[in-house]
Amino acid sequence: MSDQWPDSASITSAGRKRRRGFRPVPLRLLLPNIVTLIALCLGMTAIRLAIEGSIEWAVSAIAGAAVLDGLDGRIARALKGTSRFGAELDSLADFLDFGVAPAFVLFVADLHVVKSFGWVAALLFAMACGLRLARFNVMLDDPDQPLWRKNFFVGMPAPAGAIVGLLPIYLRFGFDLSAPAPGVAVVESLYVMAIALLMASRVPHFSGKSIGRVPREHLAVFLVGVAAALLLVFVFPMQSLVAVTLAYLVSIPFAIRRYREMDRATP
Repeated sequence: MSDQWPDSASITSAGRKRRRGFRPVPLRLLLPNIVTLIALCLGMTAIRLAIEGSIEWAVSAIAGAAVLDGLDGRIARALKGTSRFGAELDSLADFLDFGVAPAFVLFVADLHVVKSFGWVAALLFAMACGLRLARFNVMLDDPDQPLWRKNFFVGMPAPAGAIVGLLPIYLRFGFDLSAPAPGVAVVESLYVMAIALLMASRVPHFSGKSIGRVPREHLAVFLVGVAAALLLVFVFPMQSLVAVTLAYLVSIPFAIRRYREMDRATP
């Protein structure tokens, strides 16, 4: 009878094998993913707000998702909580937050005036965002790229594409403009297509990841500047987003020139 029952050693070994799949996960790995999921919720909420007609709040939700997207990676690096799972989750959330949600908000707000043409522009925007994120994931595994290229994005990054692509809405609500006429909606659709092209292209853009520490002697000026920027965004949100968008568009030629200079200097 004793041969029919497993001994205590085999029972202990089987229990250990079962427990391996339920190992506790450190909080430093969970926190960045929680931030990413909150950003994902904001993207979904932007779609709901657009359906309900609250376009300004939908834009605010997308802008909030962009802020959280900039934080989750920094939190992961600071806590040494980076993981392949987190990178994949972040990419999927970015596609919804900065591809699907902005395209839907743009179509509901303005582009629906030109019907199918506006819908094509929205579709191209979402597809370009997906292509941009897929290429970014592939380039992460490239060990041969020089270190200086980490200061640049290849193609407009997805969060920037979403913020810049929503410029027609900022102009409309920030300056109390009426609903666009069909001719204006065609121009807006062409603008959205141009931003989609920048996302899918290989045009270099400056990367905020290269921003380092603030010198101690400039700390007070930096804090005052940040406080002033936050106040402007709070009091004049749409006008501030117009200024941010235009400043970003102006920086693109400088990024191209700097990228070419560094590329020529690389052996």
